[in-house]
Amino acid sequence: MNVEDFEAAVADALDAVPQQLMAMLDNVAILVEEEPDGPNRTLLGLYQGTALTDRGWEYGGVLPDTITIYRGPTLRMCSSAEEVVEEVAVTVVHEIAHHFGIEEERLHELGWG
Repeated sequence: MNVEDFEAAVADALDAVPQQLMAMLDNVAILVEEEPDGPNRTLLGLYQGTALTDRGWEYGGVLPDTITIYRGPTLRMCSSAEEVVEEVAVTVVHEIAHHFGIEEERLHELGWG
């Protein structure tokens, strides 16, 4: 899957998230990158920032949080374009959930791990 098609899959996954939730995303940039930095080359997505549940009165004047979806690991994990689309959708929901303060263990319990 080429870069444009992968980015379109991410956009479609974002479009599928209920508007009520998307409206509550606060100060978040969604990015697509080829590979994660560091040793974890299997990482499909990453949320970096301060979850809504951890923001206090002093939160402000900060750069946006980021949700990054990684193309390379996703393509290596999946064997078809359909699998890529499904995995991207799961990864997008998973990373958005981190923004709302939902921890990894709970996401796995809910089937979004």
